[in-house]
Amino acid sequence: MKRSLLVFLVAGLILLTTLLWMVNSAGVADRTDTIQFGVIGLLISFAAFVGLKRLKSERRGEPAEDELSKRILQKTAAWSYYISLYLWVAMIYIRDRVSMDTEQLIGTGILGMAVTFAVCWLVFNFRGLRHE
Repeated sequence: MKRSLLVFLVAGLILLTTLLWMVNSAGVADRTDTIQFGVIGLLISFAAFVGLKRLKSERRGEPAEDELSKRILQKTAAWSYYISLYLWVAMIYIRDRVSMDTEQLIGTGILGMAVTFAVCWLVFNFRGLRHE
């Protein structure tokens, strides 16, 4: 039960710091900031989905981590790592072509890695693992 509540705690802290960032930012948010706020919102909703799924399975008396969920998480981590390497190569290529602050570039790359992990997890969780 503690691990399920930890997901909600981390999502709440991220939401709080994002709101503080929005309130304390000087001037009007540009296009990159707006996209980053939207992606952060999607990631928080993904965390809420995962947390609710864990709470439901705990209430049914299922184990927190079984072999299938560990295998899905391992496969997701491997695929998202490989994809994120190519994402960073693309970000470096874009950095040479577009004038972008270094902080925005790193923030966009980190958010891209989180989105890559979330999409890979959703694909492997709902599609399942093939016979390997």
